[in-house]
Amino acid sequence: MPARSSPKCSKTPSTASPASSKRPVPSIRHLLARLRRDDGAATVEWTLVAAILTMLFLSVLQLGFGMHVRTTLIDAAAEGARTAGLEGAHPSDGVERTTALIATALSPGYANDVSVVVSGALVTVTVRAPLPLIGLLGLPDGIEVQAHAPVEG
Repeated sequence: MPARSSPKCSKTPSTASPASSKRPVPSIRHLLARLRRDDGAATVEWTLVAAILTMLFLSVLQLGFGMHVRTTLIDAAAEGARTAGLEGAHPSDGVERTTALIATALSPGYANDVSVVVSGALVTVTVRAPLPLIGLLGLPDGIEVQAHAPVEG
């Protein structure tokens, strides 16, 4: 009967290194499972969503501010045109009224370029002001509005 060798008495050298016997090599299935876990994903997602929502909110706020500036300039120009069109009024009265309204409602920097033209029976007030992009800061001469009023008398 031939002698059987036991695994303990094997004379073949081991191919496994001491380091690999301590820590098993992760399988691809194990690595994919680790990548699929959601640990900490909510924090990252919330950070990204919060940044996008903040930018969206600030953009809408700035758009509303730009519309406010435009509407205020139109109203001030219309009031200046009505003032300049009154009987006995001078075109400079329209400029003064428009400038005062803009300086009160917005900022004196928005009232730097106001002009009045009287042509026949029509007064035209033109206001050129910065287009607000970030707060009150913006492009110079970004907005131009006009208002017309009839000349009385």
